[in-house]
Amino acid sequence: MAIPEWDQIEVGAAIPALTLAPVNRTTLALFAGASGDHNPIHIDLDFARKAGLPDVFAHGMLGMAWLGRMVTNWVPQAQLKRFEVRFLGLTQIGHIVSCSGTVSAKSELNGVPTAQLQIQTTNQYGETRIAGEALVVFPFKK
Repeated sequence: MAIPEWDQIEVGAAIPALTLAPVNRTTLALFAGASGDHNPIHIDLDFARKAGLPDVFAHGMLGMAWLGRMVTNWVPQAQLKRFEVRFLGLTQIGHIVSCSGTVSAKSELNGVPTAQLQIQTTNQYGETRIAGEALVVFPFKK
């Protein structure tokens, strides 16, 4: 991974996007096992239908994890200092999730170079499902 340098990053620039395979039941079951989140709304079709939904849907934290992967594909995990999101819609079975982000601001926080990112997931219909922000720090250059 080529780590970007703070002085070469421009406000408005896109960070490398991440597009995933269509969401499927196996992914949801594996995430439930790995995370310990066995809420039946995410893995039990009958339960989801009784709740008035057409099918199960992805865990919100799974979408957040995908956004985290996109950011840490761009900079090492140790540089990610803040990460927050808002859940705006359901990610359904079959959705093709694309994670994207842009640099919204650059500054120095207590002398440490930082970049603020606006990040989001969208499905193949262009619908935003998760939106948020991340703050990454960069090493001092001497």
